[in-house]
Amino acid sequence: MKKIAVFAGSFDPFTLGHLDIVKRAAALFDELYVLLAVNASKKYMFSESARIEMIRKAVAGVPNVKVESFDGLTVEFMKRIGAKFLVRGIRGSADVEYEQSVAWNNKVLYPECETVFLSSAPEHLMVSSTVVRELLKVGIANGEDRSKLAKYVPADVLPLLITSTIDSSTQSFSTEGRESSAGSRLPSATLRG
Repeated sequence: MKKIAVFAGSFDPFTLGHLDIVKRAAALFDELYVLLAVNASKKYMFSESARIEMIRKAVAGVPNVKVESFDGLTVEFMKRIGAKFLVRGIRGSADVEYEQSVAWNNKVLYPECETVFLSSAPEHLMVSSTVVRELLKVGIANGEDRSKLAKYVPADVLPLLITSTIDSSTQSFSTEGRESSAGSRLPSATLRG
């Protein structure tokens, strides 16, 4: 029987920390789905299609990884594809407490679900999508310091971020013609991913 796992999140945008977890989880399972969890009540900086494109480019070299999006509970997606493992990245003690709560709820909803926690690599402990979004909001992608983004996002994602433009009057970001509103972000590890 194949060991199938899901690594879910909003990935707004996909970071080096995410890629590290994907590569390490892919080595543990026969198939790994990177699931872009869609939540209509959240506001994202990047559109769903832009985030999918970022993820696909970043994980293109990992053969047993598939990228999907899903609007619903992560455990419902897991049931649909026959996955029994949910991968979660942990950066620090605050993540542990929160992720344990989410894992418990997922187990109640889908008793076959086992949550696998992977600690962030030391070089990625401070990398987060929130930090990248803040850097983009202050215009780092447009200035001389844009090369600093390479410490936060995969090389294949960097051009998408650099070519993104911001309309400061609406706080609307676009990537190659796709737009979405920028806004505050709820914790990424909700039951939706």
